[in-house]
Amino acid sequence: MTRPLILAAVVLMLAACATTRPPVRQAGDAVTLGMQEQRERSLADSDHWTLQGRLSVSDGKDSGSGGLTWRQDGERYEFTVRAPVTGRSFRLTGGPEGAELEGLDGGTRRGPDAESLMASAVGWQIPMTELRRWVLGLRADTGPADIAFGADRLPSRLVQDGWTVDYRQWDAMKQPPMPVRVFAEKAPYKVRLSIEDWSFGR
Repeated sequence: MTRPLILAAVVLMLAACATTRPPVRQAGDAVTLGMQEQRERSLADSDHWTLQGRLSVSDGKDSGSGGLTWRQDGERYEFTVRAPVTGRSFRLTGGPEGAELEGLDGGTRRGPDAESLMASAVGWQIPMTELRRWVLGLRADTGPADIAFGADRLPSRLVQDGWTVDYRQWDAMKQPPMPVRVFAEKAPYKVRLSIEDWSFGR
């Protein structure tokens, strides 16, 4: 790249940084909280859905990422992650009776629930129970939650169970609108979801 092109690229990068605005996080009022409660009612029985996208996790030292397909069928789930380079995948399945993880060296592993099995087998700290609700843009049923809204009156940040969930992008074409980029953090753990497709129904 020639020097003029380099300088032009730097100027464009600086201009982009200068125009970047911090996300809007407004406290809920009667309108936004009412809209959120309506969203939660409309999605309350949505226990059969599939999302496809990308997952990235980090514990502050090590990280991992891959393509993700998450199928939720009532209380049962199938959570498949495909490594980006090797194409190797692991599949987490289960329900109320326990969880099973396939695709790792040493064979299939089992545990009492998805969250503890992922932590012990892969080292990933993912709040699976809460994330099942958070990924839909809903508050989990596990306790109090603080919620803030963006200029679009959709959730911008959700704080619950020690986790901070940032909603970076929504698909407003869907009814109700659905999250597209979901970042959850509980230092030092980070979980990032970039969702490419949502589908509902069996």
